Amino acid sequence: MRMQIGAFLARRLSEAGVRHLFGVPGDFNLSFLEQIQDADGIEFVGNCNELNAAYAADGYSRTLGLAAFVTTFGVGDLAAIGGIAGAYAENVPVVHITGAPPLHAIHSGALVHHTLVDGDYDNVGRCMAEFTVAQARITPANAAFEIDRVLRACWLERRPVHLQLPSDVTHIFVEVPDVPLVMTDPSSDPEQLRVAVQRIVDALNAAQAPVLVVDADADRFGVTDLVQKLSEKCGIPCASLMPAKGALNETSPRYLGIYAGAASAGPVRDAIENADCVIGVGLRFTDSSTGLFSQRIGRDTFIDLRRHDLSIGAVQMPGVMLRDLLARIVEGAKPVARPAAIDSPVVASNVERDPSQADEALTHATLWPRVRGFLRPGDVIIGEAGTAHAALVSLSLPAAASYIAAPTWGAVGYALPALFGSLTAAPSRRHLLFIGDGSFQFTVQELSSILRRDQKPVIFLLNNGGYTIERLILGARSAYNDVDDWRYAELPRVFNRRDNTLSFVVQTVGELEAALTQAETADRLVFIELVLPAMDAPALLKQFAGRLADFDYGERGPRNPPPAVAQVSGSAGSAREYNHVVDESA
Repeated sequence: MRMQIGAFLARRLSEAGVRHLFGVPGDFNLSFLEQIQDADGIEFVGNCNELNAAYAADGYSRTLGLAAFVTTFGVGDLAAIGGIAGAYAENVPVVHITGAPPLHAIHSGALVHHTLVDGDYDNVGRCMAEFTVAQARITPANAAFEIDRVLRACWLERRPVHLQLPSDVTHIFVEVPDVPLVMTDPSSDPEQLRVAVQRIVDALNAAQAPVLVVDADADRFGVTDLVQKLSEKCGIPCASLMPAKGALNETSPRYLGIYAGAASAGPVRDAIENADCVIGVGLRFTDSSTGLFSQRIGRDTFIDLRRHDLSIGAVQMPGVMLRDLLARIVEGAKPVARPAAIDSPVVASNVERDPSQADEALTHATLWPRVRGFLRPGDVIIGEAGTAHAALVSLSLPAAASYIAAPTWGAVGYALPALFGSLTAAPSRRHLLFIGDGSFQFTVQELSSILRRDQKPVIFLLNNGGYTIERLILGARSAYNDVDDWRYAELPRVFNRRDNTLSFVVQTVGELEAALTQAETADRLVFIELVLPAMDAPALLKQFAGRLADFDYGERGPRNPPPAVAQVSGSAGSAREYNHVVDESA
């Protein structure tokens, strides 16, 4: 069949499950956006800037499975590149489409706007190639093949891809396949699969204290259901690394909690580090997920299941697909009755409310137990890197709740546009955002997009006057960690002329209780500004910040000046004062 190239791309996106295309219009992508308007099953959703569009696509993908956004060449691409790199680091499948200058300008090296006016039209593509798993410049000769190849690579690797669509080819008719695009994972080598299943089942049957540990790839590759079935059938305790928070059912009696090496709760650490068979699903041992590489998992007892291969101890086995393997293990494993896992004390301590008074100033100790009581089954909870994320990973989530964060990339400002993307993907689910004031100021414009589409999240703004996570690392009283104190609770009305939001400024426990009570039944966007002390933080963050500072700056860094320097240096005095502050708060 014959189709216009842009219409074919829109059709393929729709067949891949993309219902919304985020982005920012520019003169090189307008012809494609006209085709999107005419396409069935896909809608353009504008963003305030290209970085926000990339973050929104990331949040959309985590909730729905695949996402796409569009920018204009050069200036738009480079504005979005931080979000694309974040999706690469976090293993999130996002299709980036850029409206490129016309082919005749590319071929002649014309010095056009939005380029570096040096005639080089490959430089942007070289930048994008660093943060994507497939790239292509679409032409009439390659459109039918390259569009399918790049989209399949996005799904296969669960990472971003980059398509350049020159402005003068979007309406060219070409021959295209008449069959739908089917996104399927490759099949396993039958003999490799059989051998791998037998070895793993044998190891499980022989184990007295096995354990399952999952990372974010378990969610990205859609195998958490199989992990749960294996856990229940064989009575195996299971835990998550921090990036997989919310991937497993945290109400299950088999769920241990978050494993983060030395930063783990005692029962979680004991169960994993003393196990005689550890089955890992998509594990990546990063600094933030292991308490700075403090994990202790024995190599001989470790079965490492990855997306397209695995290892059992030192034996590597390629050609075995993750879902194939887990499905066969669930089928072949022998049912075993084991006692329920011991609840993590981190989880238990955050469920009980402390006996604080209504007029008591709000702190993290009084805030998060009440937040836990506010959560409902099925909620989508989004935590910004830093204070909010450190607290949320220590809370047990209700059944069917989802958690979105970017702890590996750790980009400040990610969470608000990611909220917009996830809300667009699943408007019927209640969304809760927890974001710090410094992060909010990065991408605050996207609040207007949320209001424009009449979305109704509950937004918790943690106002502690700046970057508390950085203060805990270094510069407790340094001006570089301060941010201006906006009137945050008034911003929903600033960004939207309709009076259809509910805002609160909360400084005490009683005010928090009243705000949460009204938020429970409000059929509108709710914005709750939480005024917190600058140096107050969840215990997990205090613990990690000190270890991170030593990791970053070493034992002779500014936190720990040598005695000779401390006697003569004013900055060293500040460092000693900083350490005193942290020691007291810890």
